[in-house]
Amino acid sequence: MNILTDIFVVLVVIEFVYIFYLETIATTSRKTSETFGMTKEVLEGKNVNVLLKNQGVYNLLIAVMLLIALFIMHSKGTIVLLLNYIIIVAAYGAVSSNPKIFPKQGGLALIALILLLIFGI
Repeated sequence: MNILTDIFVVLVVIEFVYIFYLETIATTSRKTSETFGMTKEVLEGKNVNVLLKNQGVYNLLIAVMLLIALFIMHSKGTIVLLLNYIIIVAAYGAVSSNPKIFPKQGGLALIALILLLIFGI
């Protein structure tokens, strides 16, 4: 893969680590409230809090898998698979919850995927 593709994959990783941070570490913060359009009171609710923390771990593991695929496995196929997963989940979120989810969660992944498909390995 070329450097531009690598940069965009790493940007996706950074984005997913940030989502992990919001959902798992800063679960009840003002920024998390703004990002997800939920009041702090809702975020402090036990069920929502636990669900967000669980989702945050999923997002962190996606980031870790992308890093492993990029820097250890050097696997274009694995990266394509993970980026497609991110794009599909973002599309589902856009349809089922809020259209703004797609560009926020899937935008960088889509750009990375397009660059990967154009420039290849």
